Amino acid sequence: MRALLPFIKLFKHQWLMMLIGLLLSVATLMAGIGLLSLSGWFLSASAVAGLTLATAQVFNYFTPGSGVRFLSIMRTTSRYCERLATHEATFKLLTQLRVWAWRRVLPLSARNMQGFRQGELLNRLVADIDTLDHLYLRLLTPMLSALLLLCGLFLFVAWIDVKLALILCVSLLLIWLILPCLFYFLGRKPGIKQMESKRALRIQILEFVQGLAEISLFGANDRFREQLAQSEANLIDSQRAMANVMALSQAALILCHGVIMVCILYVAASGVGEHQPPGPMFALVAFMALACIEMLMPIAGAFQHLSSCVTAAKRVNELVDQTPGIVFLNQNETPLKHGALQLKDVVFSYGDPGKQVLKGINVSIQPGEKVALLGQTGCGKSSLLSLITREWEPDSGSVLLDGVEIEEYSQKTLTDGLSVMSQRIYLFSGTLRDNLTLAQPDITECVTDAGQKAAEAINDQHLIAVLEKVGLSVLTQAKNPLDAWIGEGGRQLSGGEQRRIGVARVLLRDAPLLLLDEPTEGLDKRTEREILALLFEFAGDKTVLLISHRLTAMAKMDKIHLMEDGVLRVSGHHTDLLATDDYYASLHQQLH
Repeated sequence: MRALLPFIKLFKHQWLMMLIGLLLSVATLMAGIGLLSLSGWFLSASAVAGLTLATAQVFNYFTPGSGVRFLSIMRTTSRYCERLATHEATFKLLTQLRVWAWRRVLPLSARNMQGFRQGELLNRLVADIDTLDHLYLRLLTPMLSALLLLCGLFLFVAWIDVKLALILCVSLLLIWLILPCLFYFLGRKPGIKQMESKRALRIQILEFVQGLAEISLFGANDRFREQLAQSEANLIDSQRAMANVMALSQAALILCHGVIMVCILYVAASGVGEHQPPGPMFALVAFMALACIEMLMPIAGAFQHLSSCVTAAKRVNELVDQTPGIVFLNQNETPLKHGALQLKDVVFSYGDPGKQVLKGINVSIQPGEKVALLGQTGCGKSSLLSLITREWEPDSGSVLLDGVEIEEYSQKTLTDGLSVMSQRIYLFSGTLRDNLTLAQPDITECVTDAGQKAAEAINDQHLIAVLEKVGLSVLTQAKNPLDAWIGEGGRQLSGGEQRRIGVARVLLRDAPLLLLDEPTEGLDKRTEREILALLFEFAGDKTVLLISHRLTAMAKMDKIHLMEDGVLRVSGHHTDLLATDDYYASLHQQLH
C-alpha cells in the first residue's frame, strides 16, 4: 500500500473538484435510497388509506408524490454532475501525474534506462499511469461515499428506530470492511497476473509492429505469431480467473445483503419505533435496506482495482524513484564560444568494467577544426559521442569543452553550445513547423505582443528557406508548407526527407560545436555530397566532429581518426593516410 502514497499526495492539487465529486456521489446514493424507500412508503400508505372512505379523503397524496418526483430529478441530475466532476478531477489528476512522472524521468541518464526496453518504458509511462486513475474514480470515491452515507443513514433510521439502525448500519459497515479486504487477497494473484499478461502482450505487439520488416525478412513471422498467441492465451486465462473471483464477490455481496434484509424484515415485523403495528413504516425500512445494495455494488469490485493500482504504482515507482546517474551539480552559465574539444585518457564501459568500449581515448580538437572519426560498426564511435553530450559519463578520464571540465557546465549551457545530429532522426506527431522550431525554442521570447505576428512571419520565411537549402523544395510548394502534418514519427515522409529535416535542424542552430553522427545515412552519393557541402558551408569557423563509416568529403577534414576496438588505431590527414595506411587506402578505394 505504501506504493500508492506518492500518488495520493497529488490529490491535494485537485481537492476541491474531488470533494465536489464525492459530495455529489453521496447525494446520488441518498436520492436513490430515498426514492425507493419513499416510493415503498407511499404505495403502502396509499393502500392503507384506501381501505376506508374517510382515510382516503384525508390522505395527502400530493406531498409524497412531489417528493418522489423531486428525488427522481435529483438522482438523475446529481448522477450526471457527479460523473462530470469525478471524471474532470480524474483527467486533471492524470495530467498532473504524467507531468510528475515525466519530470522524474527526464533527469535520468541512459545508464538508468539501461535495463528497460522501449516497450517496457512505454507501458509504464502510459498503461500503468492510466491504471492509476482507478485509485480515485473506482476506489476512493465509492468507498468514502458509502462510508459517509452510512453515517447519514444511521442518524435517519435511528430517529425512527435505534434497534433497526444498529442492525442495518453495523451490518453494512461489516460488509464495507470485510468484503473488500477478503476479496483483495483472493484476487491479488489473479490481478497481478492479469497486469503482467497485459504488459507482456503490449510489449510483444509493439516490438512485432516496429520490427515487422526485419521479422519478415528473416522469416520469423510464425515464431513471433506463436509468441503473441501464447501471450494472448495467458491474458485470457488471467481474465477468466479474475472474472471468477469477481463473480464470487458479487455472489457473496448479494448473499450478505439478503441476510440483512431477512433480519430487517424479522425485526421490523414486530414494530418500527412507535408504530405498532408497523404499517407503511415497515415498507419504508424494508425498501431502504433493499436500496442499500446500490452503494455496496462498487465496493465488491474495489479489490480488483486495488490490486492493479498497487501493481502499477510499484512499477512506476521503480522507474521514477531512481537516482539520476548524471547530475548537473554546477551551474556554470559561461556560454561555449569556441567549441574546442579535448578527451584525456577516456575509458568507458556499459556497466561491465571487463568489457571496455573505449580504452584510453585521447583526442584534441582545436576551435574551428573539422575532424572525422571513422571506424566499423561497434568500434565505439557513437559511445564517444554520448560522452560528449553527457548521456553517459566515462569510467575514468575527462572530457573538456573550451578547456573546462564538462561536469562544470550547467545543462542549459551545454545543450546551447552543442548542435547534434544523431543516426536516428526523431520526428514528433505535429506540424513541420513544430518539428523545425525545436532547434530554436527561444525564437519569440524577446518579441513583444505587437510584433509577434511579424516576427513569426519572418521566421516562417527563414524556415522555408532552410528547407529549400536542404533539398526539400517539394514540401515548400504547398500553400502552407509549415502547417503540414507529418504524422507520428514522420510517417508522411520518406527516410531521405526525414534525414534532410535533421540537417535543417542543424542549420537552424547557432552552436559553436557540431556533432554529426552519420548525417547522410540513407542518402545516395550525389545527395550525400550536396548535404555535406551545405553542412561545411554552414559550419564556417565552427568546430565539427563527424562520425561516419563512409569516406565522402574526407579531403575537407583537418584530421581523420581511424577507430578500432575502442582505441584510435591511426590519425592523420586524408592524403597522409592514403599514402601510409593500407587499410584506409583500401577502404577509400572500396567506398569512394
